[in-house]
Amino acid sequence: MITVTQQVSKGRRGVTYGWSNKGATVGASDAQEVVGVQTAVTSPDIGSSVESLILDHLDLADNLAQRFRGRGEEIEDLVQVARLGLVVASRRYDPSTGVPFVGYAVPTVLGELRRHFRDFVWVVRPPRRLQELRPLVVTAHEGLSHSLGRSPTTAEMATDIDAPEGDVIEALCLGTAYTPVSLETSDPEHVGVVAETLVAPDVRLEEVDTRLTLRPVLARLPDRSRDVLRLHYFEEQSQQQVAGHIGVSQMQVSRILRSTLGQIREALVPIG
Repeated sequence: MITVTQQVSKGRRGVTYGWSNKGATVGASDAQEVVGVQTAVTSPDIGSSVESLILDHLDLADNLAQRFRGRGEEIEDLVQVARLGLVVASRRYDPSTGVPFVGYAVPTVLGELRRHFRDFVWVVRPPRRLQELRPLVVTAHEGLSHSLGRSPTTAEMATDIDAPEGDVIEALCLGTAYTPVSLETSDPEHVGVVAETLVAPDVRLEEVDTRLTLRPVLARLPDRSRDVLRLHYFEEQSQQQVAGHIGVSQMQVSRILRSTLGQIREALVPIG
């Protein structure tokens, strides 16, 4: 006889599944609050057959769990979920349908694994429609890559699955919602952590002191001197262009610039 234990954990990881067979348990993880629901296969006429199906196909469940490796969930947890799906398939399987057990068990186990990811693994939970679209996008990407001999564009994938291209792009980005990178993670391309690469120096902020200091000095300058500074330094006109603009010679523009810059220096440099 085999006893199956399903544990629904409302702790940090969301859900934990465990099952035991004759005292050997695949343990529960970091649960904080556990509600145990035990289902025992006790019917004498079907108990042995269900137990045999489970024990004979453990490798199948474990291999299906491997398909979901690398998506932010520990492989031990995935194996637990897959084996729970195998138990469900074994108890619901009806040989009279003529369908081989493997043909019935595979979609059942995969469905259990997908539900686990859909309901409990997301760190940032996306809309349900995008969760359901992502497997279709992944399948379309694999199929089109094989048929086209290259990586397909988002437009091609959208056409293949008859979905808006914007939704396809969002679905492709969902992989990072399983395990977002911590801001404290070391950045291999830079010295420091990821958080430091997200912040760029604000040049305008650095110029605040300079602007506040220069504003009263510039306000005391003659209008023509301010015009010459604006045209030459901000609009990047040559001295000859500035001369033509204000109606003086280039030599006069040079004198105005030299005189004006001298006044600014004197105003900014403290005496003594």
